[in-house]
Amino acid sequence: MATDYPEAFGSRVVCQIGLVVRDIEKSAKAYADLFGVDVPDWSLTGPEEKAHTRYRGQSTEGRAKLAFFQLGEVSLELIEPVGGPSTWQEFLETKGEGVHHMAFHIEDMDEQVAILEKKGMPLVQRGEYTGGCYSYINSASQLGVILELLENQ
Repeated sequence: MATDYPEAFGSRVVCQIGLVVRDIEKSAKAYADLFGVDVPDWSLTGPEEKAHTRYRGQSTEGRAKLAFFQLGEVSLELIEPVGGPSTWQEFLETKGEGVHHMAFHIEDMDEQVAILEKKGMPLVQRGEYTGGCYSYINSASQLGVILELLENQ
């Protein structure tokens, strides 16, 4: 099978699967038990004034507790929403716990977001973290899952 097709939005390599959970400590323990590893510490995303978080075009105090498991080349991210409106909170309220996104490392965030928006996949949330930025793209109707674009500086 040929693999010389273009990278439609800058990447074809999944780097992360994100799961929204109700209780990060309970979920982290369950996954640690499954994988036979230590329970990872969780961290809290930055406040709006630091992370510049925007949800559906508006500033938001929406934050999340995050815990990560490294599974070879892909990380499993557990996300417990806290605070104000966010894609994570919306997902939990409408769908319950489950797979929220697939993430890809990309370059030129604005260009890649524009490419996906032209394909009918709008930007839902974006923000910054130490060393980079992220964007969540609403691709659920086309792909069955949200896409997360990660750009590290």
